[in-house]
Amino acid sequence: MNTKELLRSHTSVRKYTGEEISKETVIDLIETAQMAASSHFVQAYSVIWVTDEEKKTKLGELSKNEFQFKTAGASFLFCVDFKRLQVAGQKHGVDISADTAENVLVGVADVALFAQNFVIAAESMGYGICYIGGARTNPKEISELFNLPEYVFPLFAMTIGTPTKRNETKPRLPVAAVLHENGYDVDKYDTLLDEYDGIMEDYYSSRSSNQKTATWTKQMADYLVEQNRPHMKEFLASQGFTWK
Repeated sequence: MNTKELLRSHTSVRKYTGEEISKETVIDLIETAQMAASSHFVQAYSVIWVTDEEKKTKLGELSKNEFQFKTAGASFLFCVDFKRLQVAGQKHGVDISADTAENVLVGVADVALFAQNFVIAAESMGYGICYIGGARTNPKEISELFNLPEYVFPLFAMTIGTPTKRNETKPRLPVAAVLHENGYDVDKYDTLLDEYDGIMEDYYSSRSSNQKTATWTKQMADYLVEQNRPHMKEFLASQGFTWK
């Protein structure tokens, strides 16, 4: 398929055939991912390729996603990384300011762009992937497991492999809900979100597995009414990011 069709076909995969992915393929995917844009070319990312079975199992437990790690062809931990930049500064007698809100945002954006390049390259080869934000559920323990130093923190994990099946693509918000012209229009949301709720309710009730009765707005309300992972602020500070 062409690039646009590939992008439109993305679904998360949580069960794989178990076929291993070679080191050559992993390096090829990383090299491709590295060509993503990077703010000021800081390249504030590192990736832990988890090949140790005990550590892989532990990562699955700590991220509350044990099942998919068992069949994945390869497993990774994607990290925001300013340690390498600290070393670069030290070479020139400079103590860098990594712990600002701006640099945290730069690092998160760098990792996200890098990872998405990785995903697109992997899917173009027929693999499936799943982002695992659950790596932020126990970030301290995961950092200790992989010896992450100061100025490095896990943003998400990822599994990749040959899917056992292809899931249906999940309908996204209508373009009109995300595209604003010459200014932000909040008034359109009431009608557009009602329409989208109907689409998602039909999707959830008719998909081939894990059928349920749900709407998007209800799911978002239930999810965002609580403070999710409130420990992250304290954890980031412990890694040297104090949000100056």
